[in-house]
Amino acid sequence: MKSVVVGSQWGDEGKGKVVDWLSERADVIVRFQGGHNAGHTLVIDGVTYKLSLLPSGVVRKGKTSIIGNGVVIDPWALLSEIEKVQKQGVEVSPDTLKIAENACLILPIHQKLDAASETLRGTNKIGTTGRGIGPAYEDKVGRRAIRVCDLADPASLKEKLTSLLAHHNAILSASGSEVMGLEDMFDALCEVAKRILPHATPVWRLLEQYRREGKRILFEGAQGIMLDVDYGTYPYVTSSNTLSGSASLGSGSGMHTIGYVLGITKAYTTRVGAGPFPSELADATGEKIGERGHEFGTVTGRKRRCGWFDAVLVKQAVTVGGITGIALTKLDVLDGFEELKICTGYTINGTRYDYLPAATELQALAQPVYETIEGWSESTRGARSWAELPAAAIKYIRRIEELIGCPVAMLSTSPNREDTILVRDPFLGV
Repeated sequence: MKSVVVGSQWGDEGKGKVVDWLSERADVIVRFQGGHNAGHTLVIDGVTYKLSLLPSGVVRKGKTSIIGNGVVIDPWALLSEIEKVQKQGVEVSPDTLKIAENACLILPIHQKLDAASETLRGTNKIGTTGRGIGPAYEDKVGRRAIRVCDLADPASLKEKLTSLLAHHNAILSASGSEVMGLEDMFDALCEVAKRILPHATPVWRLLEQYRREGKRILFEGAQGIMLDVDYGTYPYVTSSNTLSGSASLGSGSGMHTIGYVLGITKAYTTRVGAGPFPSELADATGEKIGERGHEFGTVTGRKRRCGWFDAVLVKQAVTVGGITGIALTKLDVLDGFEELKICTGYTINGTRYDYLPAATELQALAQPVYETIEGWSESTRGARSWAELPAAAIKYIRRIEELIGCPVAMLSTSPNREDTILVRDPFLGV
C-alpha cells in the first residue's frame, strides 16, 4: 500500500510531525520533489530534529529512507544534515538511506545565480531561499544538469561540468558577477562523490521490489500545493510540482499503485515570502496567531505571514491535488479566540469568485469574503480524542470539512507526535 502526504496550503503546515507519526506504520519513506529549501521539524521523546533533504522517517530505526529523482540535491548540504542527525544518535548508512542515481545536483554556481536573479528583480522579489533550487531545476529541463550517476565517471563529469559552466559563466560575466572556475568545482565534486555514491541506486526498481513484497510506502511532499509551479500563486511559487501526482514522477513509481492522499492543513493560514495572501491579517490578531504558533521558517528563520483559514484555497488544493483526507494541524493555536473567521470566497473588481484565478493581477486584487464562527475558551492542546475537544472546536472542524469538501482524517493538537487524533488510517483508508 502506498500513501502520499502533501501540503494543502503554502507549506509549513506541519508535515514533519504527521509524516513521522505515519512513518511508524510505514516501511519505506520517500521524498519526491523539492530540495533543501523545505524544512520539517520533528519532536520525538523531547528531542527536536530539523530536517531539509532527509526524509522524516530517517529518525526511526528499521525504516528505509529514499530521496527520489524529483528532488534536487545539494550534496554538501545533504552530508552536513547527515552529520548533524548522526550526532543526535540517528543511524544513516547506505542501508538506511537510498538516493536515486538520476537525481540532479545543486552546485555552488546555482546558489550564486539564485541570489543574482533575486537582486535583479528588485522590488519584485519572489522570496526564494537563495539555495539554488530554481537554477538547478532550470538546468534539469535545459538538459545540462549534473546528476548523481555522473559522479561515478570523472572524465564524463568534467566534460559535462565544462559545458554547464560555459553556459552560466556567460550570464554571470554579462551581469558583472564573478565567474566560477572548473577545477575547484570538479575537485570538490570528486571528493563528495566518495560519500554520495554508496547511497546511489535505481530507486524505481527498488520501489517496485518493495511493492511486490507488500511493504507500506509513504511518499513525503515538500512545500504546499499553492506553491506548485503550475497550480500555485505563480510566479510566487517553488520550482517543482508539489501535487500528489509528483510522487509518481519524482520516484519512478506508477500512479496506479498509489492509494490514499493525505493533505496536511493548518487550522489557519500562513505564508513565507512574497505573493498574494487574501486572508492575511496585518494586525494584532495576525501577530497573536504568529506568536502562539511560533511561525518562523524552519530553513530560513523568516517570520511567516498569518491569516484566517482560507477554505477556497484548500478546496482548490483538494481538487487539483487529488486529496482523499486532510490532517488538520495547530488547532490549539486558536484556543481562546472569542470568534474565528473562515474565508469562503473572494471579490475581485466587484465580482464574486469561489476559486483563486490564475492571473497574477487578479490574485493581487482578491478580497476575502468571511464567515464568522464561534470560538472556544477551553484548551485543545494535547487532546487525543474527540471527547476532549470543546463543542465549538468540533463545530469549527465540521464547517471546514463542509467548505473544502474533504473529511478530516487526522487531527494534530500539539507538536508532540502522541497528541494526535486518528479518524481514518491513510494506509488502510478506514
